[in-house]
Amino acid sequence: MTRILAITNQKGGVGKTTTTVNLAASLASTGQRVLLIDLDPQGNATMGSGIDKRDLEITVYHVLLGQKTIEEAHQRSEIGKYDVLPANRDLAGAEIEMVDLLQRETRLRDALKIVENRYDYVLIDCPPALSLLTLNGLCAAKSVMIPMQCEYYALEGLSDLVSTIRRVRASLNPVLEIEGLLRTMFDPRNTLAQQVSDQLIAHFGSKVYSTVIPRNVRLAEAPSYGMPVLYHDKNSKGAQAYLALASELMTISGVPESA
Repeated sequence: MTRILAITNQKGGVGKTTTTVNLAASLASTGQRVLLIDLDPQGNATMGSGIDKRDLEITVYHVLLGQKTIEEAHQRSEIGKYDVLPANRDLAGAEIEMVDLLQRETRLRDALKIVENRYDYVLIDCPPALSLLTLNGLCAAKSVMIPMQCEYYALEGLSDLVSTIRRVRASLNPVLEIEGLLRTMFDPRNTLAQQVSDQLIAHFGSKVYSTVIPRNVRLAEAPSYGMPVLYHDKNSKGAQAYLALASELMTISGVPESA
């Protein structure tokens, strides 16, 4: 069964897009069929997958407005070996244009129904705000992965996000659940980071992934080369961490590795 994950956090700068791109590449490297959906008008996941957002004529914008299908709009990340439903600045106008449309919160879910069985994983990179785009991501997903830094303010933001997920589950998507919390940009030498990490485990238990994503120079460099870190420096700590996360996710999902 296809696993559809919204990767989201209402707080920016937590490694959300980095996680989406590198998890997609890591899953694809094991033979999984992966679709990455970029729902952020900044188009960073698109660029990080080696696709130039400036050259795109068809994007997720056209899919949300019902003008094109995902099959017509998707691109192939040749370096990452996964499919991408790309985004660019056009997507910023979609929210205004979608306001008067019927079933505006579920347009991505409806579009996905046609193609989802072609993939083992669909990863949705949501913008860092509770917007109509994020709602589309949460309504299309079956579970949510929450990347977060281990710092004080992150705990406050997490509480708001959990409340949002509960409201979406109650009114729009009854199958939505929290897949897991991912500790990102982690520095084990930081006492506060370790304390927050311990609090997360105490409160959420098995919902906290055992994989921890470290602060890593190669991980930060990779987007400037338009590639996942796996193909920038496979032996880096960042690449190895995302490979470990992919393995953990497949174990949770019960999906066997194909390669």
